[in-house]
Amino acid sequence: MKQLLAILVDGSVYASWLFIISAGLTLIYGVMRILNMSHGSFYALGAYSGAAMVGWYFSTGSVPWFSFVALIGAALVAGITVGLLVERGLLRFMYGRDEVVMILVTYAVLLIMEDAIKLAFGVEPYFAYQPYTMLGRSKFMGLSFANYDFMLIGVSILIGLALWYGLNRTQNGKLLRVVIHDREIAGALGINVSKIFTITFLIGAGIGALAGALTAPGLSVVPGMGIEVIVLAFAVVVIGGLGSISGALVGALIVGMARATAVHLYPEVELFVIYAVMGLVLAFRPQGLFAVANARKI
Repeated sequence: MKQLLAILVDGSVYASWLFIISAGLTLIYGVMRILNMSHGSFYALGAYSGAAMVGWYFSTGSVPWFSFVALIGAALVAGITVGLLVERGLLRFMYGRDEVVMILVTYAVLLIMEDAIKLAFGVEPYFAYQPYTMLGRSKFMGLSFANYDFMLIGVSILIGLALWYGLNRTQNGKLLRVVIHDREIAGALGINVSKIFTITFLIGAGIGALAGALTAPGLSVVPGMGIEVIVLAFAVVVIGGLGSISGALVGALIVGMARATAVHLYPEVELFVIYAVMGLVLAFRPQGLFAVANARKI
């Protein structure tokens, strides 16, 4: 029972982390049909910005609990600001191009941002452990778990609910769904597609940066972390179906539980099992489990 509990908790925490990262990636693809390779760099930017702000905040001797506001606020400001520069300064000139071209363009942005992050923050690791330790630990059945990890699960649930409500219960969300279904008809009906694209990209970049900030207290922030995480995010969205928020959730749960099971039972296949699951899903359902249906144009 202890091992089962450990697998469930570790799998849920890892799945929550994966979902937060993948939600922004799949949202951007669903609306803009851009497989955003630079998403990993927004994750890294959020981690570096949040860690740097937390380090500065605690050096001032301020109230410790407000470090969470500093952590999240710095990441969101950095992610949205850089996201606006990327979308308005580059991507808007590329809309309508082939998806392969957009992959190459966003990959170039990834490389540029990785070097820009090194120039801005250096190559030494950053540590922002204070928020992680402040929440303490809880014990269940003789096992100790960090309360910060449970908070991460709660944040992923809130993000999922916010995205669902925004897409299905608000006027702007309904306009967004029209653009997803057919951007040409949406433009003909008077919907400002360019504005929708900008807002979508900023939301996706902000979620990516938020994921990095929430990850920073649990590990050391080092160069190259964005490139590592984008591969896992792609695996999740491919399993769930590109462009589907619910698919990203299911994909994250599948990958999270598969990895946790491997770590506790067969640690030597930890990395392999993620891609084995992806290959198995694609073998029987190449479009992913919850792929968004595309309207056939005549």
